[in-house]
Amino acid sequence: MYALAVLGNMAVLLVVHSEPSLHQPMYLFLCMLSAIDLVLCTSTVPKLLAVFWAKAAEIAFGACAAQMFFIHGFSAVESGILLSMAFDRYLAICRPLHYGSLLSLESVSKLGAVALLRGLGLMTPLTCLLARLSYCGRVVAHSYCEHMAVVKLACGGTQPNNIYGITAATLVVGTDSICIAISYALILRAVLGLSSKEARAKTFGTCGSHLGVILLFYTPGLFSFYTQRFGQHVPRHVHILLADLYLVVPPMLNPIIYGMKTKQIRDGAFRLLKRGPVLS
Repeated sequence: MYALAVLGNMAVLLVVHSEPSLHQPMYLFLCMLSAIDLVLCTSTVPKLLAVFWAKAAEIAFGACAAQMFFIHGFSAVESGILLSMAFDRYLAICRPLHYGSLLSLESVSKLGAVALLRGLGLMTPLTCLLARLSYCGRVVAHSYCEHMAVVKLACGGTQPNNIYGITAATLVVGTDSICIAISYALILRAVLGLSSKEARAKTFGTCGSHLGVILLFYTPGLFSFYTQRFGQHVPRHVHILLADLYLVVPPMLNPIIYGMKTKQIRDGAFRLLKRGPVLS
C-alpha cells in the first residue's frame, strides 16, 4: 500500500507539473493534497515496517516528537486543503462568472500557505507541551507516536495537553467540516436547479470524487481521535488498526479516485506516457 501511495501521488504531481493545461486551481489543490499524503505516509509507514517486520520498536524521544508533529500537523494541513477544494467547487458551480477573479493562481498559493501555517502553527505548542512532561512509562501503546498515546506515559500534569489537543482538533475539524458542509449544500441546491440531466450528472461526478476523499479522511480520523480519549471500551487492536489505515489508505486511494474520475488527469497521464520521461 505504501508503494502504491508513493507511486500514485508522485504520478499526480508529475502529470500536473508536465501539463500546462492542468495549471488550474482544482489541479493545484490536488497537487497539494498529493504532497501532504506523501508526507503523512512517509512519516509513519517506514517505521511501521521496521516495527512489524524487523521488530525494531525503539524510537528516540526527539524522533517520536517529530513524527507526532508531522502526522498531526499535516493532518490539519490536509483538512485545510480539503476545505479549499470545496470552496473551489463552490465557486466553479455556483459563481462561475467570478471564478477566475476570485480564485486566481495567487489566491491558490495564499490558501495553501494559510493551511500550512495553521496546521503547523497549531502543532508547535502541542509539541512544546509534550516536551515539558516527565514520563513514567516507555512503551507507547500504539504503532506510531500519536499524541494521546505518548501523553498517557507521563507521570502527571497532562491536563494542558488534553485541553489544548482536543480544542485544536475540534477547532480545525469542526470549522472545516461545517464550512465544507455549507459549500456542498449550496452546490447541491445549484445542481438540482440545472435543467440538463447531463450537466447534473457531470457535476455530481466531479463533486463525488471530492466527497469520497473527504469521507476517507474524516471518518477514520475522527474515530481514531475520539476513541483514543473517550473509547476505553474499544479494543486497542481495533483502534490501532483504524489509526494505521487512516494514514495509509487515503494516500493510496486519493490518486486512484481522482485519476479514475477526472478525465483531464487521465488524458494528461496518457500524453505523458506517450512522450516518455521529461526532466525539467
